[in-house]
Amino acid sequence: MGHTRVCGAMIALLIALLLVWLVLVIVGLVAKGLFWLFVVGAILFVATAIVLWVRRRV
Repeated sequence: MGHTRVCGAMIALLIALLLVWLVLVIVGLVAKGLFWLFVVGAILFVATAIVLWVRRRV
C-alpha cells in the first residue's frame, strides 16, 4: 500500500513538471527574444514525458 502511494505521488509530480515545462514553452514562443526558453522548456518537457512513460510501463 505504501509503494502505491509513493508511485502515485511520483506520477503527480511528473505531471506537474509537464505542466510547468508546457508553460515555459508557451512563454518562450510568445515573448520575443525568449526563444531559448522555448528550447529549454521543450527539451525538459520531452525528457519528463519519457520518464513518465517509462515509469508507467514498469
